Amino acid sequence: MNEFRIPVQIYYEDTDAGGVVYYANYLRFMERARTEWLRALGFEQDALLRDPGVMFAVTRVEVDYRLPARFNDRLSVVARLRQLGRASLTFEQEVWRESGAQLLVTGVVRVACVDLNRLRPTALPKQIVEKLRDVI
Repeated sequence: MNEFRIPVQIYYEDTDAGGVVYYANYLRFMERARTEWLRALGFEQDALLRDPGVMFAVTRVEVDYRLPARFNDRLSVVARLRQLGRASLTFEQEVWRESGAQLLVTGVVRVACVDLNRLRPTALPKQIVEKLRDVI
């Protein structure tokens, strides 16, 4: 499961006054795809907060905006694991318009595994590493 996709429907609230998706909302869509990818692998982020007491924090984002999405568009948001680090995950992400299969946005997002109490980077939990070795 190296590549994971979720559908996203564009609502009026996602757009600016011109009916175009506000640029920062693509980051929200990408976050949803990563969250659902982890969930599909069997990891709920609230459970990871409790035990082993870790969370994920975005440390780097690079985004290229190619074409705009608009009100009522149906999108497909992709999360693809590019790199598994000791304390981080790097994803390649894409946002596609379903009708016409147009690539709208591409991005690279790195997230760090952070110890909840110390708020410092920490090694990824063993169970996540074991599962992800099969993904890359």
